[in-house]
Amino acid sequence: MPMALSDLLMLGQGKDLGSERGVSCTGELPHPSEPGLVERARVARAALGNRALVLGHHYQRDEVIEFADITGDSFKLAQAAAAQSEAEYIIFCGVHFMAESADILTSSAQKVILPDLAAGCSMADMATAQQVNDCWKVLEEFGVAQSTIPVTYMNSSAAIKSFTGKNGGTVCTSSNAKRAMSWAFEQGEKILFLPDQHLGRNTAVLSLGLALEDCVLWNPWKPQGGLTREEIINAKVILWRGHCSVHGRFTVESVAEVRKRIPGVQVLVHPECQHEVVSIADVVGSTEMIIRTIEAAPKGSAWAIGTELNLVQRLAKDHPDKTIAFLDKDVCYCSTMNRIDLPHLVWVMESLLADHLVNHIKVDQEVATYSKIALERMLALP
Repeated sequence: MPMALSDLLMLGQGKDLGSERGVSCTGELPHPSEPGLVERARVARAALGNRALVLGHHYQRDEVIEFADITGDSFKLAQAAAAQSEAEYIIFCGVHFMAESADILTSSAQKVILPDLAAGCSMADMATAQQVNDCWKVLEEFGVAQSTIPVTYMNSSAAIKSFTGKNGGTVCTSSNAKRAMSWAFEQGEKILFLPDQHLGRNTAVLSLGLALEDCVLWNPWKPQGGLTREEIINAKVILWRGHCSVHGRFTVESVAEVRKRIPGVQVLVHPECQHEVVSIADVVGSTEMIIRTIEAAPKGSAWAIGTELNLVQRLAKDHPDKTIAFLDKDVCYCSTMNRIDLPHLVWVMESLLADHLVNHIKVDQEVATYSKIALERMLALP
């Protein structure tokens, strides 16, 4: 039976997960230290052949990326899912909002699988459909909803994407946030940006030339978002109070420390980082842009990268001719991205070979309809 939206595990929730691996499948998951696990993965992947497509986000473990047919950031993988019509199964090695988007963008004959249902996203969980609807009611009450275009980051639930599509908005990723927000201003006078305040603020100020004063922060836990009527009416961008727990940890002090420690280092950060950090970085860009920057960098150059550690370590391994360091002195993986491991991937592939569908992600039809409108608006942006 397919998993409903309500069955997806919100971060830190779940009645009886059986183990820290996040799904109740005791006795089915291979042991992570099994010597023949890699060979089992190779055999299962070969046996599935063209029936399956494995998508791997750049933040996944190397052991998972090894078996991905396509790797990319959320935008590239959304494009890949939308363009895929052959595979019966889409095995999405990422987090739940990505698997939801893949289900929305693929045909009804295809089935999307998330290897571990506890692979969620703390940022996506920071904006619930009820909270966003409550915010919209306030905008309606103040007479500004009709001129406000919602733009939601890909890192949001299908329910939030559905709200966005229903109200004339679009989805964006860090790769196309500038274009998406420019499009929104062509449609209306004001933007409600969900759920990452930092990407919204950095794009509005550093890419579109707005002032910090043009942006206000909506706190869903406070009446009226913690804002006055005048602040809401005068704002050009209403930012949701959400953030990435990994990118939000990088600080101005992190930048100063690494510049002192590594002579000539260039600081390269993701736009989900705090505005103060992005403002003093040497280069700012999406995950794909970070990869391209390092690939094009001259030999002997030194880089401190502010993004998820799995990717930084992979870049350091792939480019031994360059000095590549993690921006923060403390190690920090994305805990939910990191839940997808080789045992889970082997488990879902072998289950499919046994005609047993597991962890099927199926979005409610009405939610999917409006979500698809928002996603297709994003994919249509030049």
